[in-house]
Amino acid sequence: MDTALIEFLQTKVPSEYIFSDEPMEKHTTFRVGGSADCFVEIGTVEELSSIIRYLKQTERNYIVLGNGSNVLVGDKGFRGVVLHMGKRFSDIVVDGTRIKAQAGAMLTVVSKTAAKHSLTGLEFAAGIPGTIGGAIVMNAGAYDGEMKQVVQSVTVLSDSGEVMVLSNETMNFGYRTSVIKNRPFIVLETELVLQEGNVSEIEAKMADFNEKRRSKQPLEFPSAGSTFKRPEGYFAGKLIMDAGLRGFRIGGAQVSEKHCGFIINKGNATAADVSELMDEVTEKVKERFFVTLEPEVIRIGEF
Repeated sequence: MDTALIEFLQTKVPSEYIFSDEPMEKHTTFRVGGSADCFVEIGTVEELSSIIRYLKQTERNYIVLGNGSNVLVGDKGFRGVVLHMGKRFSDIVVDGTRIKAQAGAMLTVVSKTAAKHSLTGLEFAAGIPGTIGGAIVMNAGAYDGEMKQVVQSVTVLSDSGEVMVLSNETMNFGYRTSVIKNRPFIVLETELVLQEGNVSEIEAKMADFNEKRRSKQPLEFPSAGSTFKRPEGYFAGKLIMDAGLRGFRIGGAQVSEKHCGFIINKGNATAADVSELMDEVTEKVKERFFVTLEPEVIRIGEF
């Protein structure tokens, strides 16, 4: 127990939002991973800024986490502080055709809010299981839609503690990437610009996308969604299938038989199982097709 750290955090955040030795399997969609030394539910920009300033001054390790939908935490956990942007940081405000959403707002909730207000353009995101902060960082997308099509601006916190507003152009969105992937910025809020539409048509489109997901993706098992990025000119799932890896398993981790682009937790997987399977799939696909798969999943902590 880092007493000095806990005492400091209690001056900034209510005690009920500070947790020691928090199991990270509770906070990742893979449902695996050891404990983080400290886990803090962030509620305000001031909390976040002051905590990060302290952690840097005292040279403590930390990460910022959303819904954990593209993260694999090692079985030995994370030695440091997890700053969680979740329910306490998830306000959504609708103003005409514009929506402002804090980083911790779930993308599914923002999509439903848009539909409720007859706003179209975000239907593609209805089933993506992440926060809008994470979606911005990786320019999340599906069904020919992606965040860059609807983002007006993104408010971020720089590593010096400065709050900045970045335009869509400044975000430099690309396939599963943005300027934030390689810069020390933390997403605080995003402003989306949508179009007026018909509620029933919007809801029907969302329902259609969700049905396609249910029929084609192994949603009944914990996973991080698509495990690998789409290689240029190929589809990761097809490469994995054509390499003969459908259903290939290490421990409790398995290449989904329903969609080979997904690695799933069959119920008793360890982070080591998942990590080893990712590496094995990468190696076998490269041997067979001379294509190097790049993971979408980010590995964190000690394995």
